[in-house]
Amino acid sequence: MGRIDDRLTALGVTLPPVFPPVGSYTGCAQSGNLLYVGGHGPVNGAEIVTGKVGDTVSIEEAQRAARLTALSILATMRAELGDLDRVVRIVKVFGMVNAAPGFNQMPGVIDGCSDVLVEIFGESGRHTRTAVGLAELPFDIAVEIELIAEVA
Repeated sequence: MGRIDDRLTALGVTLPPVFPPVGSYTGCAQSGNLLYVGGHGPVNGAEIVTGKVGDTVSIEEAQRAARLTALSILATMRAELGDLDRVVRIVKVFGMVNAAPGFNQMPGVIDGCSDVLVEIFGESGRHTRTAVGLAELPFDIAVEIELIAEVA
C-alpha cells in the first residue's frame, strides 16, 4: 500500500467502484504530466444524489454529494494511474451545482470536494477552483465536478 492508500485508511475512506462513462468519452486523459478528469457525479454504487440544491437538496446534502463526487474522481484516477501516490498535486477543480432559482452558495457546496482533497493529499491537495450554478445537470445529479492533477 502506498502513502495515499494509508491516508485513506487512516481517514476511514473507501473509494467507490469506478463509474463508467455514459457516452463517447473516457473518464480521464493524460497529456504530459497533467491528468484531466472529466465530469463526475455523486455516485457510489447504487447511490446517486439527485435534485436541485436549494430546493429538494439541502446545502449539507450537496456538500456530502460533492465529497462523494471527489471520491469517485479519485477512484477513476487510481484506476488510470495504478497508484494515487503518482499525484504530485491537485491543480484545478471545476464544480457545477444543479441550482434552484435564487440559490447562490455554490462555493460552499463545492467545499465538500475541496475539503476532502486537502484531507487526503495535504497541501498538495490545495487547488484553484471554479464553482458555478447551472439550471440543469445530466440525469438531474446534484453536482458535477471535473479536475486537473499534476502527476509523476
